[in-house]
Amino acid sequence: MAIPVKPNCCTVLMLLCLFLGLLLEARAGDILYSVPEETEKGSFVGDIGKDLGLQPLELAKRGVRIVSRGRKQLFSLNPRSGSLVTAGRIDREELCAQSARCLVNFNILVEDEMKLFSVEVEIIDINDNTPQFQLEELEFKMSEITPPGTRISLPFGQDLDVGINSLQRYQLSSNPHFSLDVQQGTDGLQPPEMVLQSPLDREQVAVHHLVLTAFDGGNPVRSGTLRIRVQVVDVNDNPPAFTQAEYHRSVPENVPLGTRLLVVNATDPDEGPNGEVTYSFHNMDHKVTQIFQLDSYTGEISNKEPLDFEEYKIYALEIQAQDGAGLMARTKALIKVLDVNDNAPEMTITSVTNAIPENFPPGAIIALISVHDQDSGDNGYTICSIPANLPFILEKLVDNYYRLVTEQTLDRELTSRYNITVTATDQGTPMLSSQTHIALLVTDVNDNPPIFHQDSYSVYIPENNPRGASIFSVMAQDADSSENAQVTYSLAEDTIQGAPLSSYLSINSDTGVLYALRSFDYELFWDLQLKVMARDNGVPSLSSNVSLHLFVLDQNDNAPEILYPTLPTDGSTGVELAPRSAEPGYLVTKVVAVDKDSGQNAWLSYRLLKASEPGLFTVGLHTGEVRTARALMDRDALRQSLLVVVQDHGQPPLSATVTLTIAVADSIPDVLAGLGSIKTPTDPDDTDLTLYLVVAVAAVSCVFLAFVIMLLVLRLRRWHSRRLPQASRDSAASAPAPHFVGVDGARALLQTYSHEISLTSDSRMSHLIFPQPNYADTLVSQESCEKKDFLSAPQSLLEDKEETFSQIPALKQLLKCFSTLRF
Repeated sequence: MAIPVKPNCCTVLMLLCLFLGLLLEARAGDILYSVPEETEKGSFVGDIGKDLGLQPLELAKRGVRIVSRGRKQLFSLNPRSGSLVTAGRIDREELCAQSARCLVNFNILVEDEMKLFSVEVEIIDINDNTPQFQLEELEFKMSEITPPGTRISLPFGQDLDVGINSLQRYQLSSNPHFSLDVQQGTDGLQPPEMVLQSPLDREQVAVHHLVLTAFDGGNPVRSGTLRIRVQVVDVNDNPPAFTQAEYHRSVPENVPLGTRLLVVNATDPDEGPNGEVTYSFHNMDHKVTQIFQLDSYTGEISNKEPLDFEEYKIYALEIQAQDGAGLMARTKALIKVLDVNDNAPEMTITSVTNAIPENFPPGAIIALISVHDQDSGDNGYTICSIPANLPFILEKLVDNYYRLVTEQTLDRELTSRYNITVTATDQGTPMLSSQTHIALLVTDVNDNPPIFHQDSYSVYIPENNPRGASIFSVMAQDADSSENAQVTYSLAEDTIQGAPLSSYLSINSDTGVLYALRSFDYELFWDLQLKVMARDNGVPSLSSNVSLHLFVLDQNDNAPEILYPTLPTDGSTGVELAPRSAEPGYLVTKVVAVDKDSGQNAWLSYRLLKASEPGLFTVGLHTGEVRTARALMDRDALRQSLLVVVQDHGQPPLSATVTLTIAVADSIPDVLAGLGSIKTPTDPDDTDLTLYLVVAVAAVSCVFLAFVIMLLVLRLRRWHSRRLPQASRDSAASAPAPHFVGVDGARALLQTYSHEISLTSDSRMSHLIFPQPNYADTLVSQESCEKKDFLSAPQSLLEDKEETFSQIPALKQLLKCFSTLRF
């Protein structure tokens, strides 16, 4: 028989340490789950296998099971899924009652390893209990004279749930006499109390039925009710009582007079005289009592004066009801007056500027306007406006103030005065509006120069105008005003033919009238350009100028002037030579005349006014050529006298006459013979002088002819010695230029005649002119002496006389020509 070996102390100690280690390890691995109460059996709680690190099939092999301490098993293991499930219905209130947190603790044992795992499952409360009162109905009795403020305690409501699902609040049904007061204590809600708010009146309400409701905070909310019955105990001292504590009525302010506005009603439950009630105003303003009327028996309130919202918006009427025993009751009737749009906006011009310069920049303040409407709401909401075609805008400020400012720079020349209409319109129905007018004067600034009506002027004035006569008037307009528009005129400084313009013309500085200071002569100048300046009197002064073209119109103030033949200065008469062999139409001479005028006034015509032998000579109407009208005959007188008149076409026409003396002879001896037959006054001295002259002329003629022949020979030899180009140039230079005589731009080729010699007798003897065989249409002057043409006008023969030849001026002239020749 074997003797059992007793374990020693070391072995026991080792087992104890192992057990404590397993216990600590199990405690360190607590598992916590949660599940709502009232869940169905088999509801999932947690995955034990996963939390233990075991597969579902290992749970049974390793002997995993729940170890409890004698409590009803609430949970079980599902060996297939390895999850923790409910074993039946769980009621949190049964397990934990009113605890704030309900935890169920048990252990999981892993048998093969002897390991314990602590598991805690929190049971989550759900709102599955309704608040309840111990009683279904509660009844009180209260005297009708119970003072307000009296408190009555009410029973608690109970809810088995916890947290938000427990009882949260109470509510008392609506009643004008009672209210509910619930105090919050440190441990939650205190017992509810019902407070009397107003006196009770059995005659009005004998029994008050109230309902107290308790609510939890779950979702959905659950509630329980308690019916409360308050019976009012009667006292025989009831005063009259109004049906309402306050009477309210809203009426428009334009309600007609006598309209029933409100009816107050007070009742008295007493009988007989004690129940008869009369009405009156109490403690009312005298002015208000004049507006309203109260019927003392019916309590009807009507208006006997118009209502005015702007004066009173609410009328508070205190009304007193009194029974026959002298008991009284009072109430208030509040009559609210509704606004009607019966007031137009009122505008007040706080500040205004009546004048503004036209050069003010935009944004200049013209006026500050205040707008007020006594109505309210939309009836009192106002909008201000001005016409859209004005250069102004309205800027809205605070408190219905508007500022009228300029939108752009004003121009007085466009508009000098503005009448600005400001319109204020409310938004009521119907809309009401009012207007105010602001007169604004735009003052002038000198910003416009004077402007002439035309860019330039043309003035036509006849010559020989009277001195000081008004010839033209210019006018410039200035768009400015006052001094800025006062224009003064002046002439620009200039000169005319070396003289200042001011000596010819002057201008009135105020009127712009132009005056001629002297008589104009078309023959001196026919046009004049000047500038007229217009300057205003503004600061700074502005000016402008205009061109004025003055045209002088010709007048027939100049008679024709005869250029050829010229009258000798010694009183003698020139003689033209006509050979007796001349055919009809032979050109004897030509009368050349000019007129200093122009146009028609200078258009000349020639006529034969008188002839010693009518029909022998004719004069060209427009050419002035004197030609033979027929062949000359022997019987014709040697000396013919013609009186030719030259007349212009002016109005009235002016004319000049010239007397032509024509000698009819074929040679000089014939002329001289004929001269002897001319009757002259018998003067011995004159006869001797004529003889001397004839001899001198004959001698000079011979010398002259010899000189001419020698000169021609010398010239021909020199010409052959020069080259052809040089000869061409010399011949061109030596060719005489045609002479033109013209006046006023009109040039006329004057046909003149070359003469070889001119004889001059005394004052009683005529000139002798001998023609050359060919007639040149060139007027030869004194310069022709240098060109070997010896022609001198009779007038030139009488100039510069010397002592030796004081009686023979023609011979002197021939000697001058001879001295100028170059060999």
